Amino acid sequence: MSPNTASPAGGWRQKLYQTVFESNTRLGRIFDLVLIVVILTSVVTVMLNSVHSLRDKYGEFFLAAEVVITGIFTAEYVLRLICAPKRWAYAKSFFGIVDLLSVLPTYIAMVSSADAHYLMIVRILRLMRIFRILKLARFLHEAETLKRALQLSLPKITVFAAAIVAIVVIVGALMYVVEGEEHGFSNIPISIYWAIVTLTTVGYGDMSPKTPLGQFLSCIVMMLGYAIIAVPTGIVSVQLHQAATTVSACKNCGEKSHERDSVFCRICGHNMVSPEGPVMHVPDKIGSLETELSMFTRRFDDKK
Repeated sequence: MSPNTASPAGGWRQKLYQTVFESNTRLGRIFDLVLIVVILTSVVTVMLNSVHSLRDKYGEFFLAAEVVITGIFTAEYVLRLICAPKRWAYAKSFFGIVDLLSVLPTYIAMVSSADAHYLMIVRILRLMRIFRILKLARFLHEAETLKRALQLSLPKITVFAAAIVAIVVIVGALMYVVEGEEHGFSNIPISIYWAIVTLTTVGYGDMSPKTPLGQFLSCIVMMLGYAIIAVPTGIVSVQLHQAATTVSACKNCGEKSHERDSVFCRICGHNMVSPEGPVMHVPDKIGSLETELSMFTRRFDDKK
């Protein structure tokens, strides 16, 4: 659990916290398992309600189930706010926002004519708590590795995406000039749409070039599409490897190039496993180099 929602010190709020936020106790585990069943029931209800034949036949049942489930989630959200030591920290956390979004669509649908209740499908995100309930926290570390890899890839992916945008705009404009309105390329935005569909190798077939020059250009775009697919895959793969073989930066000196199982910082010797632990003495690199050089010189003189 995040420090922002650390357990309250004693009292009924601590007991409520152990039931609502934790799963170490019997009541807490039962609470979480029941909550998972309710979440799955809610998601299935929303999906079935979108089927016209089922909605016409069981519409009243779906509505009643939606009201009851929303009431349960509302009560749960209020309980979490009550027992959380830092209510605002929980409210703006990832799970706090998901918990709020899981109840808002129903209330929005009550005061407006929009089909906002279908947005309750976001409740499926609440199943991520199953990692904590089933003691699968080790998978959360892998998720953190993937998140770091995506963050490291963002600058390269941004440049790559900008290049793709430039390519599709240029190709779209060329196809508009080459094919013209008589072949379905009525304007440049429509031509850009065709370029995107062709470059991604989707090929809906709703538009196709008719002139030899346009067909030649489309062949180039399709072959370029296969080459482009491999670029982001390679970028993310490299960053994923780097993220998997490194740990977070040392809190003492900021060094990031450590092996995954490193205990002490390779630069300053700070204990990265236990932040309050001792600092291992690391000799100065220059001094160590001078010592090794003097020993080598002494051995060389002895041989003389």
